[in-house]
Amino acid sequence: MKMLTCSRLSSLFLGAFRKITRRWVLLFCIGCFSAHAQEPNQVQKQSESIKSPVKWLQTSELPAQAAGPDSAKEKPGVVSETVNWFRRTDLPTDLQIHGFASQAYITTSDNDVFGNSDKGGSFGLTESGLNASVRPLPRLLLSAQVLSRRAGEGNTGMPRLDFGFLDYRIYSHEANQFGVRVGRLKNPFGFYNDTRDVPFTRPSIMLPQSIYFDRVRNISLSGDSVQLYGETAVSGWGTVSTQFGVFLPIVSDKDTELALIGALQPGHLQRDVSYIGRGIFETNDKRLRLGVSGIWLNTSYDPNSKLNDAIGPGALQFSPVYFSAQYNAERWTLTSEYAIRHFKYNNDFNVKSLNGLDFFGESYYFQGEYRFTPKWVGILRYDALFTDRSDRDGSEFAKRTGGFAHSRFAKDITVGLRWNVTPQFMLRAEYHHVNGTGWLSRLDNPASEGPLSQHWDLYAVQASYRF
Repeated sequence: MKMLTCSRLSSLFLGAFRKITRRWVLLFCIGCFSAHAQEPNQVQKQSESIKSPVKWLQTSELPAQAAGPDSAKEKPGVVSETVNWFRRTDLPTDLQIHGFASQAYITTSDNDVFGNSDKGGSFGLTESGLNASVRPLPRLLLSAQVLSRRAGEGNTGMPRLDFGFLDYRIYSHEANQFGVRVGRLKNPFGFYNDTRDVPFTRPSIMLPQSIYFDRVRNISLSGDSVQLYGETAVSGWGTVSTQFGVFLPIVSDKDTELALIGALQPGHLQRDVSYIGRGIFETNDKRLRLGVSGIWLNTSYDPNSKLNDAIGPGALQFSPVYFSAQYNAERWTLTSEYAIRHFKYNNDFNVKSLNGLDFFGESYYFQGEYRFTPKWVGILRYDALFTDRSDRDGSEFAKRTGGFAHSRFAKDITVGLRWNVTPQFMLRAEYHHVNGTGWLSRLDNPASEGPLSQHWDLYAVQASYRF
């Protein structure tokens, strides 16, 4: 089977994405129906089938197979057409294509999260993505994902390149490996940031917001980067994996500007060279995981002086350090992460509230997951955020600026339940009781709508499908 050129792979990938995006709701329903017709050991057979040219839905999963001999006379459905198209097309033997789609409903007692959630609820959180990877050479991997995410005012659902990179493995041995990745890469910090956009890989509908902020998701999720990575065995104890990268952060969205500058201005944030690194130790039995991550993020503000003389061309540094720990047992998992976040602004903003700011924020959470059965998983979490660790209750901030003290912290108690209906289809529900508004989006909660409530509740349900 001949290899595809890069241009042909790109056109096939984008063509498939446009087709699936138009009919993802129909695919969602068909996939749920077909999943119930699978044999109990279907997932294991699918993972062991290495002869299939693409890791895709198997023939036995299709509704036509479950309908009996007469179904051959019927017109093929969306899933059947897609699978047949890939079978007819000359594709590389190791091409993998996967995708996901999810829809959430969120309602809050006060304040808005991903839409007008405090006015009868909101279906404002919608996520879908399509990714592909191929290995044209034994040491070279190409991978990319297009993501559509609708999440309040900050994310409109416009498809964008989530990641796309080349991975070249320079050295590979049974116990050690070393390589380099180039392109738009996920920022490696904490346990969940690498895979946070796929609902199946998150422990809850909303990740702990003290560590994984959704309101500044773009700047923390990925960047245009060069990363070195390696993994080595540690004398029978386990493995150590490391990543280090030089990257340009993504700072072009309004939510990030509001969070860092405090107001929307005619100018824009600029992408300056930044650095990131992470190391994780994992025991051979996978029971214990320990990690440390660090970011040195640099950005500056171009005020567009022709339109704006209220703010100057200042620069800031954001340098958080994260400590992560996780213990896995047969039925339960305990996870905790702690972050100390340093903010430093120079004196060129010409704004009293920004010039010379130099403070440390603090965040942490404790989380427990319990697997009642392979299909049912419960979660309990306490999550705390303090914008300034020297002013935990925000009282000094309120005196200095006249703002609300509760905008400088948030304490969140979360209870949730996950139901793995099939390997492809998942349902979730969770409840949050929150004291504080420190991680709420300013775009979803503009000052014109009045003050925010300090004590509030959030209820959410989500349906997710993957292939």
